[in-house]
Amino acid sequence: MTTPEDRDDLTTPDRASNTPEDNTQGPSPDAGQQDPNYGMDIHLQPDFVRAIVDAIHADDTDTARALVADLHVADIADLFEVLSSEERRSLARLVADALDPNFLSELEGAAFDDVVKVISPSIIADAVKQLDTDDAVYILEDLNAESQQEVLHALTREDRTALEEGLAFPEDSAGRLMQRHLVAVPEFWSIGQTIDFLRAQEDDQSPNDFYELIVVDPAYRPIGTVPLSRVLSCKRPMRIKDVMNPDPHIMHVTTDQEEVARQFAKYHLISAGVVNDYGRLVGVITVDDIVGVIEDEAQEDILALAGVSEGDVNVSIRDVSRTRFIWLFVNMGTAVLASLVIGLFDATLEAMVALAVLMPIVASMGGNAGTQTMAVAVRALATKELSPANAMRIVNKELIVALINGVGLAIVVGIVGMIWFGDILLSLVLATAMIINMVVAGLSGIMVPMILDRFGVDPAVASSVFVTTITDVVGFFAFLGLAALVLV
Repeated sequence: MTTPEDRDDLTTPDRASNTPEDNTQGPSPDAGQQDPNYGMDIHLQPDFVRAIVDAIHADDTDTARALVADLHVADIADLFEVLSSEERRSLARLVADALDPNFLSELEGAAFDDVVKVISPSIIADAVKQLDTDDAVYILEDLNAESQQEVLHALTREDRTALEEGLAFPEDSAGRLMQRHLVAVPEFWSIGQTIDFLRAQEDDQSPNDFYELIVVDPAYRPIGTVPLSRVLSCKRPMRIKDVMNPDPHIMHVTTDQEEVARQFAKYHLISAGVVNDYGRLVGVITVDDIVGVIEDEAQEDILALAGVSEGDVNVSIRDVSRTRFIWLFVNMGTAVLASLVIGLFDATLEAMVALAVLMPIVASMGGNAGTQTMAVAVRALATKELSPANAMRIVNKELIVALINGVGLAIVVGIVGMIWFGDILLSLVLATAMIINMVVAGLSGIMVPMILDRFGVDPAVASSVFVTTITDVVGFFAFLGLAALVLV
């Protein structure tokens, strides 16, 4: 048996170079005291960006490359995204072939489109060769068909086949997220055999980073997992089957990325195997990919509630104006509907001007209450906390909350109305309308997202239009209708 002393490739604490003289891996402990800007993103400070822009305008390749040479790929991507469209295309021409190819997988939206338009397919192909499958697929899926084929033809047959299979999976699915390079071992291997196998792998045969081994049966179906920490802490003669977790979390290639992210968050996963229709292991998803998915999905839902997109900062004025106009036009239609309801009571408003002063209070409070409930409902649907199994309980809860808040606010606005206009009947009408609209707001805030979700419509995108319309129409109708019956 090989002992630790016999293995020269092991690095032990006493053999590692950790002396102060040799330590160049990070700042000194008192760096934060020496530099008041320590910890800030200095790479996007105005002076740095200005220097980059000056180099671009001067067509100074050497200066531009020197400025970005030591940047992390994420900082490079951020730099491209803060530049104008023309500036980022010019910078790509100057420095793209000298950058770490991973920076392409960090670019998003309009910034990515601008960069890939000006760099050659050969540069993209060289980048794809060095990236994990999931990052390579992310780059290829956003290319046009012609550029995509040029890049694929520049790859080896094995790499091309793997990427074409990845592109064949549905967009935003586990198949698109997974990387094909993984480490799978049989259950009858020993820990020693496994470690020797890992050490014998060529760089292009194993993933860049992995956190656990996937245990497979003879049909290459996953039957367990072993964390790397357990592999390192167990003795060499122990069998994999004796130390593996026997219930691995497995994803199907067509599973939506939102569901994948939910399972990673729920079960605190660091990686998960991906299987095809036959249950055979075809890839693995790691937590670093899921962090990006969670962030993207959260941003998408938040922006969708307002009818904007994540690319609005970098997209042209024409495109942003067009997309926002469509959303605003829809909202204008709902506003017209509310105005028609007001028009039904024009005689009532003429008879009592105080109604025109007070009616925005009822509508706006209902809108705010509906938005609160809607936000909770959309999040609960996304995280699966709201489902048919508990829908009635959640609906009843929101109704009770709406009723309590409605009564409380009705008392307040009733007193205000009484003090303001000295009319007890007007105050009672105002208070009653407030209760009615708050209850309707609570009900619509929970029911609209549920109904949209039931019919396969993203509730984050469409809910706000319907909820706002309902609360406006009901608020005006309740207040003016009661006023017409009681006061006029």
